[in-house]
Amino acid sequence: MKSYRKVLRLLAVGVCAGLASLSANAAPLKIGVSFQEMNNPYFVTMKEALEQAAQSIGAQLIITDARHDVSKQVSDVEDMLQQGIDILLLNPTDSAGVQSAVITAHKKGVVVVSIDAEASGPIDSYVGSKDYDAGFKACEYLATSIKKGNVGILDGIPSLGILERVRGCKEALAKHPELKVVSVQNGKQERDQALAVTENMLQANPDLNGLFSVNDNGSLGALAAIEASGMDVKLVSVDGAPEAIKAIQKPGSHFIATSAQFPREQARLGLALALAKHWEANIPRRFPVDVELIDASKAKTFSW
Repeated sequence: MKSYRKVLRLLAVGVCAGLASLSANAAPLKIGVSFQEMNNPYFVTMKEALEQAAQSIGAQLIITDARHDVSKQVSDVEDMLQQGIDILLLNPTDSAGVQSAVITAHKKGVVVVSIDAEASGPIDSYVGSKDYDAGFKACEYLATSIKKGNVGILDGIPSLGILERVRGCKEALAKHPELKVVSVQNGKQERDQALAVTENMLQANPDLNGLFSVNDNGSLGALAAIEASGMDVKLVSVDGAPEAIKAIQKPGSHFIATSAQFPREQARLGLALALAKHWEANIPRRFPVDVELIDASKAKTFSW
């Protein structure tokens, strides 16, 4: 992650210059943040990083939780716009569904940067993981581990990032003709939902050998279902969440790897780019962030 830290340092120079140009009596910047959910350590980590960054520059932070409800997310954004936010950091629960909110923010002159999942509409920039790579790396690892047999996929919300993870997974598996995708079900990225969906998947496919989950939160529910079934199903995922990393390290674990993301870096980069744009600097339209495949050997030293 050294390259991203260098970018952050460079952006910080412009941000500090912008802060210095404000008069002492100027109102603090208002930054609105809309998350798709907060029942997930990944987004909690992002929230904490943003709170620390906002405090360091004296900005006011308004944070909302869409709870995977796109109508609520659009309403949340509209409320923040009424409060006069200068910047909107948007983590969409539905990429296309938030477009109207993005258009409204754009018309009001608010800088819009989507983080983790790309939003449709006239956003100023998008910072997020290389989701295709995340799905591809996880499922390539799964394929080389089980070598042959049947595989299931737990997908999630209709954001572009989730769709890309599934696409990457399917293309990795397609390289191995001895593997077959026999079931694709929506675990909704929630532990309880993924547990129930995986239970049904295992009952319908008693010869299942592998499973890919689009996120660690869902994968932990899937892991509980696999362990309860007594079946030998290998599990891979995306995120690098602390609980998932711990599960991967257990001897004989069914959970064998996750494509780790870097939520703190994404949040800080998203805010830095938004601040730079607010002070009229040129910023990239897209800023992809690398992912890292974490298996049992790497899990011993990995953390967000």
